[in-house]
Amino acid sequence: MRSLETYEAKRDFAATPEPRADLAEAAGTELAFVVQKHDASRLHYDFRLEWQGVLLSWAVTKGPSADPGQKRLSVRTEDHPLAYGAFEGTIPESQYGGGTVMLWDSGWWEPLGDPGEGLAAGKLKFRLHGARMKGGWTLVRMRSKPRERAENWLLIKERDRFAGRSPDGLTRRHRTSVTTGRAMRAIAQAQPPAEARHTKPAPRFRAVQLATLKEAPPAGESWQHEAKFDGYRCLIAVGKGGVRLYTRNGKDWSDRFGVLCAPAATLPCAAALIDGEVVAGHGGDFGALQEALRSGAPLTYYAFDCLSLDGVDLTTRPLSDRRRALEGLMQPLPPRGPLRLSPVLAGDGAAALAAVCAAGGEGVVSKRLDAPYRGGRSGSWIKSKCLRRAEFVVAGWSPSDKRGRAFSSLILGSYEGGALVYRGRVGSGFTERDFEALTAAMAPLSRKTAPFGGTLPEEARGARWITPRLVVEVSYADFTGEGRLRHGVFRGLREDKPAEEVSAMAEAEADSETETRHIAGLRVSSAGRVVYPGAGVTKGEVAQYYADIADRMLQHAADRPLSLLRCPDGIGAECFFQRHAGKGFPDAVKPVPIREKDGTTADYMYVTTAEGLVGAAQMGALEVHLWGARRDRLERPDRLVFDLDPDPSLGFADVVAAAGELREGLAAVGLDSAPMVTGGKGVHVVVPLRRVAGWDTVKGFAQTFARILAERHPDRYTATMSKAKRKGRIFIDWLRNERGATAIAPYALRARPGAAVALPVSWAELAGLDRADGFHMDDARDRLSSPCPLLTAKPHGIGAGVVAALEDWSQR
Repeated sequence: MRSLETYEAKRDFAATPEPRADLAEAAGTELAFVVQKHDASRLHYDFRLEWQGVLLSWAVTKGPSADPGQKRLSVRTEDHPLAYGAFEGTIPESQYGGGTVMLWDSGWWEPLGDPGEGLAAGKLKFRLHGARMKGGWTLVRMRSKPRERAENWLLIKERDRFAGRSPDGLTRRHRTSVTTGRAMRAIAQAQPPAEARHTKPAPRFRAVQLATLKEAPPAGESWQHEAKFDGYRCLIAVGKGGVRLYTRNGKDWSDRFGVLCAPAATLPCAAALIDGEVVAGHGGDFGALQEALRSGAPLTYYAFDCLSLDGVDLTTRPLSDRRRALEGLMQPLPPRGPLRLSPVLAGDGAAALAAVCAAGGEGVVSKRLDAPYRGGRSGSWIKSKCLRRAEFVVAGWSPSDKRGRAFSSLILGSYEGGALVYRGRVGSGFTERDFEALTAAMAPLSRKTAPFGGTLPEEARGARWITPRLVVEVSYADFTGEGRLRHGVFRGLREDKPAEEVSAMAEAEADSETETRHIAGLRVSSAGRVVYPGAGVTKGEVAQYYADIADRMLQHAADRPLSLLRCPDGIGAECFFQRHAGKGFPDAVKPVPIREKDGTTADYMYVTTAEGLVGAAQMGALEVHLWGARRDRLERPDRLVFDLDPDPSLGFADVVAAAGELREGLAAVGLDSAPMVTGGKGVHVVVPLRRVAGWDTVKGFAQTFARILAERHPDRYTATMSKAKRKGRIFIDWLRNERGATAIAPYALRARPGAAVALPVSWAELAGLDRADGFHMDDARDRLSSPCPLLTAKPHGIGAGVVAALEDWSQR
């Protein structure tokens, strides 16, 4: 055994509470290690390894780092007795090492090689199995300098799955005692250990209640609505013996969520079992949570249920009683501390979901106030999502030919009926850190054969396969008919759920069942998909709007060739125009053959019924644009449109004034007009026409009229498309009046944030408006009982009289 003479010589055991220098035999088969945070003349961390009856000791000046790139100076100090491994308290200032000592970590260590030889050679390699320090580490002795007494070593983390990239992540993440839950100040003030206030045994883990996915929140006053958090589900057990934090599957993650242990230990109760969610910061997304767990950034726990309090089981009681108990328990805690109450959202469920989606949240969980708490999925908890998300099992990866990218995509699957089923790939959403973590996690799982049964699609050719144990969370648009992901985005690794429990299709089928609707006689799939994320408007609501507004909108849009702006995955993803009928379109979206400029003929689209408009929405169309002529006389336009497009520096009042000036000019040449706010930035001045002139005549008139106004007021208007000439001016866009050109249809939605509508208004109403995108779906519905303002303008033909009047007007 080694000697403790130096340790004993430096201390007066009549004055210090430190244990005496007694040599002891090992208490078990494993070698202990301990780390003590020591606020002496300079704050440091004492790293100690049990060997030959004592604790070998090093003072790590900046504390241990899980970043392999960090080499932490560790000054060898005197050996300490094994009993020192349990010491936590304050050493008097008059004594050697005076200051506060916290038991920061403890566990056992596994030498890699002979420790005696390693110490002699100056290189000691080992694995740590502690609450906070884990995996491979190395102590390397530095070459001593002349007259240098100190024996300096470097403590270095090995590159393994426990490595991190934040230099001080370990010490930032863990600031309390591993045994008593006290912070340094509490130890210095001799406050009792946190567990002392908890006099009853900590409740055991129990199965958590899960929510059932529905398209929309339930209605009625018997429900309570809360935001759906994007984190890890967590049960906190507090009681005699300390604090434990469990995942949804009962894994003890007290070390992973260690920063929450001390706050939980302050709960004023004899014992409690609390249900809630751990999130990054004050509510970051799942990717931010993964990063926070790696770097030691702050975590927040939102508590939403109390299952047991002071030894009394509350699960049989209604949620209203459990919520009151939870509020009473949490009331003494700081309102913006790391433990918080999950807020109850005001209003009904639909309003709550709309507010959460508008704020960029994940969704809403609705809970019956009179229901008990039951483990497993239940109809008394309903979740309604803004976006689709699910877990998938990683079965392999596809190599990448791009430098710096470890793989191009992950191959995903899910377990259905006990068999792993191919679910496609995800190739976006990865950060550099994600690539590193996933590569390290997949490396030891490599295998030669695919874990799927049956024939795989061509896209899986050349994949590298792994044993399917890793679980990832992915957001996605929907599933294809083959059950594969569309537009998946990686959100993070999940470590709280076994791969065998991942059944992504079960949730997908629930999505399909709850989101399919029949509107105007047509089946609308994925009706719950949010296509306007900020406004929370779904595909089903778009289809329903076009069904509701169809009679009014078809007064203007029926029997005209159309162009559709399709956004299948919503306005946040790719949108594209389509003017030719394609495969998969419902029969109510009909083809009309039109001769092109090159002499060929192509099938355009037109609709005549509500089913046609809903069919367009089913295909992901948000905007409907129409020709200026109907299909029975395609060469004779029956409407003319001037689109007033303002420079961003101008206000809407300038656009309103310009529309009035156009109206006066058109009246002067014998044409009636009506305005429509576009749902964007400008105003359309619409002129109904008798079908007496062809495209060239109508286009020529529109061009001449716009140029006359621009020449008359060059400081206010321009009639050319050049953006350079638009500065400080309004572009009078006359180009929408040629064959094949289209303009937004009256009452059509716009594919822009807010889900505004292009809405016809009266001239008097236009004068009082302050924006062009202030009307939405309900505003359009509210106007159905009144005549359409566009129909108040009487059609006239552009004949010789109008052309002569235009010539006279140009001379004024």
